[in-house]
Amino acid sequence: MQVVVELQCILVTLRTADESWSKTLPFTISFLLYKCNLLLLLLLYLFLLSDPVLLLQVMWNAAVHAEYLHDHADYGFEVPSVKFSWRMIKEKRDAYVSKLNDIYQNNLNKDQVETIRGHATFTSDAEPTLEVDGKRYTAPHILIATGGRPIVPSDKDIPGASLGISSDGFFELEELPRKSVIVGAGYIAVEIAGILSALGSNAHLLIRHEKVLRTFDSMISLNCTQELESAGVKILKHTQVKSLKKSGGSLEVTIVTGESDQTATTSVLKDVDCLLWAIGRSPNTDGLNLSQLGLKLDPKGHVVVDEFQNTSKTGIYAVGDVCGKALLTPVAIAAGRKLAHRLFEGKEDSKMDYSNIPTVVFSHPPIGTVGLTEEEAVTKYGRERLKIYTTSFTPMYHAVTSRKTKCVMKLVCAEKEEKVVGLHMQGFGSDEMLQGFAVAIKMGATKSDFDNTVAIHPTSSEELVTMR
Repeated sequence: MQVVVELQCILVTLRTADESWSKTLPFTISFLLYKCNLLLLLLLYLFLLSDPVLLLQVMWNAAVHAEYLHDHADYGFEVPSVKFSWRMIKEKRDAYVSKLNDIYQNNLNKDQVETIRGHATFTSDAEPTLEVDGKRYTAPHILIATGGRPIVPSDKDIPGASLGISSDGFFELEELPRKSVIVGAGYIAVEIAGILSALGSNAHLLIRHEKVLRTFDSMISLNCTQELESAGVKILKHTQVKSLKKSGGSLEVTIVTGESDQTATTSVLKDVDCLLWAIGRSPNTDGLNLSQLGLKLDPKGHVVVDEFQNTSKTGIYAVGDVCGKALLTPVAIAAGRKLAHRLFEGKEDSKMDYSNIPTVVFSHPPIGTVGLTEEEAVTKYGRERLKIYTTSFTPMYHAVTSRKTKCVMKLVCAEKEEKVVGLHMQGFGSDEMLQGFAVAIKMGATKSDFDNTVAIHPTSSEELVTMR
C-alpha cells in the first residue's frame, strides 16, 4: 500500500506551457515521495520530455535516408526521382515528441507528481524557498535541474546577430533552407551542418580554427573535418561573422577570414536563407534569483557542486547542464538517480562517476568516443607509457558504392598491461558499436582482453579486436 507523506522535495527544471522545448520558461515540479521509495524516476521523464537530442535524431535519420538514396543504384535498385518534404518530416517529428510528452506526463500523473507551471524564483527567506506566481514552496531537498540554453551574440557585439537562429530555432524551420550558414565547430554545429547538407541545403560551416571538434581526439577532429568537406559542406576556416543584415527575403552575412588581423579579408555571403548560431550554451540560472541563496557559481554562471551534487547551500542540489560538466542528457539522468539513492535510500556513498563517459556525435558518418584522448593520455601518463593503435579503412558497405566514407579507429593504451584508457572511432555504425565497448573499458579491459575476443566477421567492429 502506498501512503502519501509530506512534501519532501522540489525539483526546479525547464519546460514550456505548450509542451515544446524550444521556448524555455522556468517552472517548478514538486513531487510527493512514498514510503515505498518512489524516487527520482521523475528526472528521466523530465529530461526526455524536452530533450533536443530526440528531435535532432529524427532529422539525422532523415539525412541518413538521403545518403542511402545515393547508393541505391549501386546496389541494383532503379529509383525514380525522389522529392524530400521537410514539412512532412517536421510534422511527424513534432507529433512523435508530442506523443512522448503525453506519455511521460501521464506517468507523472500516475505517480501523483504535482506539476506547478510558472516562473520559479528563490526568495530571501531564511529557509530555502521558491515562489511561483505569488505562492511559496519549501522542502528539505531542492534540486536545480534547469539545464542550459544556446548562446546567441548580442547585436551590440555583432550587428544583426539576432537575425540568426539557435539550435532551438532549427526545429521551428518550416522549410529546408536553400542556403544555410552554421557558425560553430562543436558537435551541435557538426550535426546540423551534416543534416542540412545531406537533405539538400547549400550548407556553409564557419569555424574559427582549422578543424571541427577540437576538444575531441585529434584523429577524430581531422577526419570529421575531412568527411564534412567530402560530403559537400563548405567549411570556411579561420572565419568569423562580422555582421548580418536583411536583403530582400534573405540575409547578407559579412565575414572576416584570416589567422591574424594582418592577413584577414572581408567578404559577403549573399542569399542566405538561414544563419544558425551553434557557438556554445550557457546555464539557465538567470531569473532564479540565486544571489538570495548565496549559491556559489563559476565565472560562466554554472552552479558549483561537489562530487555528491551538493551545492554550497545545505539541502540544495544541482544536476545536469546547469552544473557545466559532461553536458549530456544520460549523464544528468544518471547523476539524478545516484542523488536519489543517496537522499532517499540511505546509500551514503552513491555518486556519479564522471570518468569514461561514452559519447556519440551524429555526424556523417557518426562518431563514437569514450575515455581519454591521445593528447589527454600523454598529459596524464607521459608518451613513453602509452601505446597507440590505429586503423583506417573503407567499410564493406561501400564495397560497391561510388559514394565513399572512411572508418577510422584508435585505441589508447597505458602502462605495461596496456589498459585501454581511450577508444575513438568515426565510421559507419560507430554509434551502435560504442556502448558495448564502453562497458568493457569501464570494467578496465586491456588490449589483451580485446585481442582474446573472437572477431565478428565481416563487420567494422572486428577491427577493434584485431588491431596490431
